[in-house]
Amino acid sequence: MNVEWSSSLVARARLHAALGEPARLAIVDRLLLGDASSGEIGRELGLPSNLLAHHVKLLDQAGVLERSRSEGDHRRVYLRLRPDALTGLAPMGSLRAARVVFVCTHNSARSQLATALWKRRSSVPAASAGTEPARRVHPLAVAVAREHGLSLAKAHTAHVSDVLRPDDLVVAVCDNAHEALDSHDDRLHWSVPDPSRIGTGDAFDSALRDLADRVDRLAPAVHHTGESDD
Repeated sequence: MNVEWSSSLVARARLHAALGEPARLAIVDRLLLGDASSGEIGRELGLPSNLLAHHVKLLDQAGVLERSRSEGDHRRVYLRLRPDALTGLAPMGSLRAARVVFVCTHNSARSQLATALWKRRSSVPAASAGTEPARRVHPLAVAVAREHGLSLAKAHTAHVSDVLRPDDLVVAVCDNAHEALDSHDDRLHWSVPDPSRIGTGDAFDSALRDLADRVDRLAPAVHHTGESDD
C-alpha cells in the first residue's frame, strides 16, 4: 500500500473514531459555531470536567482542535476548530435570529469586517457594535475590505447598548468583548486576534480570512425569524 495513502487513511479513521461518540460530536457541533473555554462547554453540555478533558484530548489527538490564550484576561484558554478540519460538517439550520450582531471592543475592525462578510454570505440582517467603540473604523480595515471586494465606506462605530436587541444573535469576535459580555449568556464567541496590535496590512488580511472561514461555517446554521427588516 502507498505510504502516503496509508497515512491519509489512518488520519481519516482517527477523525471518524473521534466523532463517533455523542459527547464529542456535541463538542464539535458547538465549536463549529464559535470558540469556547472548557468551562463554558462543560456548562452548556452538562459534562463533568474529567470527562470533558478526556473527550477534548481525543479530539486534539485527531487534529480537530487547537487552543488559544485569551487576549483579555490572559488566563482563559479557548478551544477552536482547526481550519478545514471538518469541512462540510456544519449543523444546518440550528439557530434562529432576527439579526446577527458582531461585537468587538472598539467596533473598528473585526466586527465591521465580520458584518460586511456576513451581508455578502447570508440574507439574515446583520449589524456591529463595540463595548468601547472607537471614533472611527480603522483605515487598514477599510483598505483590506476594499481589497476583498467589500466596502466599509459608510460604516460607523456604535456602542452595544445602542445596538443590541433581545432577539439578536450576538457573536463576540474578540476575547475582551466576549469576557465583557459575560452577563449575556445567549451568544457565540470567535477568538480572532486583534490585528491592530500588530498594525500591518497582513495582520488585517489574516483577521479577514479567519472571519470569512467562520462566517462560511455559521451562515448555513442561522435561519431568519423574519422579525427585523434592518
